[in-house]
Amino acid sequence: MPKEESKTIEVEVVEIDGVTPPPATPHHEEEQAGRGAPWSNWQDWSGKVRKLDARWWPLWVILGVVVLGFVLTIGLILGVIYVIARLIRNFILGFFSLFSPVSSTELR
Repeated sequence: MPKEESKTIEVEVVEIDGVTPPPATPHHEEEQAGRGAPWSNWQDWSGKVRKLDARWWPLWVILGVVVLGFVLTIGLILGVIYVIARLIRNFILGFFSLFSPVSSTELR
């Protein structure tokens, strides 16, 4: 009679999306059950939320340059508007001063 071959295939997961899974031991499963869902333990996030991922530094540099450009552009526009407003104000005040009575200083 032919010997029956096992239909079970054993595999080892080395990496999923760049993350190595924890070893599947009975002790580890009990530990996970006691702690609750892994994402709910916010104390493990220490240092991960405050640090930017080093692989993304070119993006942060480009975004920083773009934001700096916007800030400088808005500042320049506001400065030009301020200078134009002052010129118009001084022009209007100078125009109306032509029709006002002579000031306290008189020509001799």
